[in-house]
Amino acid sequence: MFQPNWDQVREEVTGSLVDLIRLDTTNPPGNEMLAAEYLAAVLHEAGLEPVVLESAPGRGNVVARLRGNGQEAPLLLMGHTDVVPAEPEFWQHPPFAGKIADGYIWGRGAVDMKDIVATFLELLLLFKRRVDAGDPPLRRDLIFMATADEERGGHLGAGFLVDHHPDLIRAEYALNEGGGRASMVGEQEYITCQTAEKGLARFQLEAHGEPGHASVPREDNAVVRLAETIARIGRARLPYHLTDTVWSYITAIAATQPPAVGEAFERLLDAATFDEALAALPVPAQMKRMLVAITHNTASPTILQAGSKVNVFPSVATARVDGRLLPGFDQESFRVELEPYLGEGVELSFTDSGAPLEASLESPLYEAIQTVMSTAAAETVLIPSMLTGATDAKHIVRLGTKVYGFCPRRFDGLDFLSLVHSHNERISVDNLLYGTQVLYQVIERFCSNGY
Repeated sequence: MFQPNWDQVREEVTGSLVDLIRLDTTNPPGNEMLAAEYLAAVLHEAGLEPVVLESAPGRGNVVARLRGNGQEAPLLLMGHTDVVPAEPEFWQHPPFAGKIADGYIWGRGAVDMKDIVATFLELLLLFKRRVDAGDPPLRRDLIFMATADEERGGHLGAGFLVDHHPDLIRAEYALNEGGGRASMVGEQEYITCQTAEKGLARFQLEAHGEPGHASVPREDNAVVRLAETIARIGRARLPYHLTDTVWSYITAIAATQPPAVGEAFERLLDAATFDEALAALPVPAQMKRMLVAITHNTASPTILQAGSKVNVFPSVATARVDGRLLPGFDQESFRVELEPYLGEGVELSFTDSGAPLEASLESPLYEAIQTVMSTAAAETVLIPSMLTGATDAKHIVRLGTKVYGFCPRRFDGLDFLSLVHSHNERISVDNLLYGTQVLYQVIERFCSNGY
């Protein structure tokens, strides 16, 4: 029976990540064809048949399939190869050098998410070698997908494939970014599996007023009307809502904390005691903000525009607001929550949307993750989580795929969220290997045992 050579895997997955980081796929403009062609060459050399698809000039996507015996529907390994701008002057090591220093691989994309792309690539290669060694095929096809444009909505990547090539990537389940993060609450270590994701409901506020000379103040000043509405919305705490994922997340933490802290977490489950319990929690402010975000729809004003001359009242003033929806909500139910905060003469119109999603905690894939983690990290508590941002899952779920964010990393003292889109992004070689080892077991269990 085939057994991976983990020393070889360490070398290969590290090399793949270094190579991917060295390909500058900053979006905009993207140039993800660089990564797509690199990945396709590796896959082709392994005896697979990758398909490279260009959604726009230079915007490359690659898909490859390791066929199983067809007894179960496919599992998709999904990732993106574009990265956000880096500001090289603020880095300890150049962001596109892929330098290995102090046991870490440094560079833009090291944790978002070229690390996971490298891991998924290695996993496909390992299961191909397993078949080549004479082991029975998996019960499910294993599909590898690396796409463009996720950092700007994914329309030229995952969205393009869903719209134009759905049969290449159609799967029952998918593994994605968004989970696997290790963190500490008190003395207990937790690791997340993302089972829910907030939706996108960005909107524009437009205030109207009479134009005129600014030397004579007016009560219908469009700028003032807009500013008052923005202040109300920006400071508002919209109604409390509890999803299955967040209930399970809070309950799991409460059950594994000292009694006083556990009780405070339990009181987060009731809207009437949420604020008092939140204030009493001995956790960092960042976690408190996150707990608010996963129990409420949110609206954050970010862009303002009004006027062109300092002594003229503009007739129109506008603001762009980043709205995020909990599972179970859509634009119209969100509008109902926002309407009490709109002022006279202010109109709201939605501009961008993406549906929220939530996957079951009782699925065979989640069960496989739980089972593997109970032995791979027995001292760590696996908890479901909700991502407050958006990933390419919003596109893939349109095909009926159940998406879970999971690529585990051990807690090594670094705050994962402080590295994403930030300077000095990096991942340890040990963590890169660890995630590959754990996911090999997850896929083996999920795709070999008839789950």
